[in-house]
Amino acid sequence: MDQAFFLLFAAASVITALTVVLARNPVHSALALMACFLQISAIFVLLEAPLLAVIQIFVYVGAIMVLFLFVIMMIDVREAVLQRFLPGSNLPALVLLVLLGVEMLVLVLWSDRFSVTEPVAMRGGDQIRQLSMTLFADYLLPFEAASVILLAALVGAIVLARKEQG
Repeated sequence: MDQAFFLLFAAASVITALTVVLARNPVHSALALMACFLQISAIFVLLEAPLLAVIQIFVYVGAIMVLFLFVIMMIDVREAVLQRFLPGSNLPALVLLVLLGVEMLVLVLWSDRFSVTEPVAMRGGDQIRQLSMTLFADYLLPFEAASVILLAALVGAIVLARKEQG
């Protein structure tokens, strides 16, 4: 039964991720991204990681999506819909997408990291302590870099939203 729910949530997350990329309206893309984040949170619940599920909902669905919607509402959506990100043919982007997908499948299939062994069960407090030590000791620089990038995105949105004076 868990495998069926996992496949359901995984398929829904892939579909919503494709909707993020293929939607013409930026607001629809943002809402599809929020649905994708919720599907990933459900997968975390299935993996018996409720802390990661709650963090996924609070941080990504709550804070990041508010930031994305803030930026989308600050720019002129009607003008952004009319502009194309890749002028001309999209064939090079499609070829690159297929090559990256094949590369990902080859790496996953040849890797020994995805074995069928059961994870080691830890008590709740040990799991949270282990996660916090890993996050703030081993991955402190990427954690801080992500916060600086988000700050730069917010400042960029404010600069783009300002009207030219003249």
